[in-house]
Amino acid sequence: MSRDEINRALKARFVPALRQLGFKGSLPHFRRQRDSRVDLITVQFDRHGGGFVVELSQCGLEGVTTQWGKVISANAVTAHDLHPSRRHRLGATGSDVDHWFRFDNGTSPMEVADSLCARIDYAERWWATR
Repeated sequence: MSRDEINRALKARFVPALRQLGFKGSLPHFRRQRDSRVDLITVQFDRHGGGFVVELSQCGLEGVTTQWGKVISANAVTAHDLHPSRRHRLGATGSDVDHWFRFDNGTSPMEVADSLCARIDYAERWWATR
C-alpha cells in the first residue's frame, strides 16, 4: 500500500471524525481550542514508509514558548512544538512504549484509518485528564 492510499483513507475517515469533534487543520497537524486549553494531534509518517504514529499533546490558550525562546501562538502550535515529555503516542500503553499504525502488512487503508478512529475516545480521555 502506498502513502497516497493511506492519505486518502485518513482524509476519508479520520479527518471527518476529527472535524466532528471540533478540530481544525489538515494532515498532519490538527488543533482544537477549548475553554482553557488547546488539544493537539499530529500524524507523523515513518521516513522509511509503511507506518505512522499519532501524537497527542495540549497547551494553554497562550500557545507555547520553546526551550530556545520561540513563541508559537495557539492557532499555529503543533504537537511537535511541545517537549516529548508532554506528548503521548496514541495506542501506546505507557510513557516508554511506542505504538505504530502499520500499512505495510496487508491491512487495507480503510481498516488502518478505522483502527485509528476507534481510538479517538481514548484520546479524548487523555486530553481530559491533563
